[in-house]
Amino acid sequence: MTEPQIEAAAVSTANESGTEPTFARRLGAFDATMIVMGGIIGSGIFVNPSVVARAVHTPLLVVGAWVAGGVIALIGAFVYAELARLRPDVGGQYAYLRDAYHPIVAFLYGWTLLLVIQTGGMAGSAIIFGRYARELTGLPMSEQAIAAIALGILTLVNCYGVRAGSNVQSALMLTKLAAIGLLIAVGFFFAAPAANIASASLPSGTGGIAGFGAAMVPVLFAYGGWQTASFISGEMRDSRRDLPRGLLIGVVGVIVLYLAVTLGCLRVLGVDGLAATSTPASMVLRSAFGERGAQLIALGIAISTVGFLSQGVLTAPRVYFAMARDGVFFKAVAKLDPRSRVPVVAIVLQGVWAAVIALTGKYDQILNYVVSIDVLFFGLTGASLLVIRTREARQPSAAPEGLRVPGHPLTTMIFVLACWAISVSTILQYPRNAGIGVVILLIGVVVYWLWVRQPRPAEAV
Repeated sequence: MTEPQIEAAAVSTANESGTEPTFARRLGAFDATMIVMGGIIGSGIFVNPSVVARAVHTPLLVVGAWVAGGVIALIGAFVYAELARLRPDVGGQYAYLRDAYHPIVAFLYGWTLLLVIQTGGMAGSAIIFGRYARELTGLPMSEQAIAAIALGILTLVNCYGVRAGSNVQSALMLTKLAAIGLLIAVGFFFAAPAANIASASLPSGTGGIAGFGAAMVPVLFAYGGWQTASFISGEMRDSRRDLPRGLLIGVVGVIVLYLAVTLGCLRVLGVDGLAATSTPASMVLRSAFGERGAQLIALGIAISTVGFLSQGVLTAPRVYFAMARDGVFFKAVAKLDPRSRVPVVAIVLQGVWAAVIALTGKYDQILNYVVSIDVLFFGLTGASLLVIRTREARQPSAAPEGLRVPGHPLTTMIFVLACWAISVSTILQYPRNAGIGVVILLIGVVVYWLWVRQPRPAEAV
């Protein structure tokens, strides 16, 4: 029998026996790698090199910031890879937090993921796509409307099954890699170093420790996103083997691409010219091919953005599914479609809420106050490995063999502290918006308490 015939037989058997359908394990290491890279690479790498250059004022420190961020991201990938080996469950990060601490910690993560982190980020990415799409095509529609349509299309595609969603994600990922490859090639081989670029009026010196710390914020934001691949561990053919491979290969690949983009921008624009522009990618292409080059990279940024959006539509609903399966969310969200074997209700719920945020245009504040909460959970997830490893030491026979974090516990602690430092930095910079994030967390505590107090709360759909 072919793979589709086997899958169809499995679905048929499940339906005839009256049992619930299970996730279809159709994804391999290549899919995991594309999902990891798609979750990291959005529009940030086309913009953030200039933000870093304005914080630190020498080429060495600009490159150093991206190297340091890459090291932290790689440690994070090792942490999540080991957690994926130890807990190959549906929901990924949600499952790690639940098993290491208490179900309420995992619930609060899923709560903020649905209400703010994932849907707000998706709305922001969709509107950026709508902005570029309108400029490139001249569509007589608002960027918010284009964003909502894009969200609707990607939501529909992912309702057809994980293979359909993964195929679209992989195609978009390969396309955005081609756009980044074009930027790198132009930066190194086609564009001559510009001699007369307007200075950014940078202060003297290197920016110091404070400047380097400020540079690390956009760098680490640009490297974030590898963790979402863990959400689809339940749909991988061999999650203990392929998910760690995808995490490590994907993160290393992104580090190489980010460093190449930064070096190419520095070669063409110089550190002053890089700091002077808010659109470094367009400046590099324009210097080689004029306005046609700028339009071409704008198309690449649009594709990169919708690729990032596609990754979020594909992965995050598995967290809401895991919450509902644990009895702390609506029961319908825990159901899989018997044919596509994906959580259609969870996918649609996320898509509709993201579209609402996009149409109202109130995503900018959300994107600010979500940062401190999102990175807080990164740190908690890293610390969960410390908890699980301690339990392993008491029952060594229960731990499966395989990949482990090099230099643990020191490297794991560095990752945790780096994440929490960003959280504190964001709270200090945006105290009002961060306060909103805290309020959402506190509301989540109340909702969780009310939910678990009910006899069978998940039936009240």
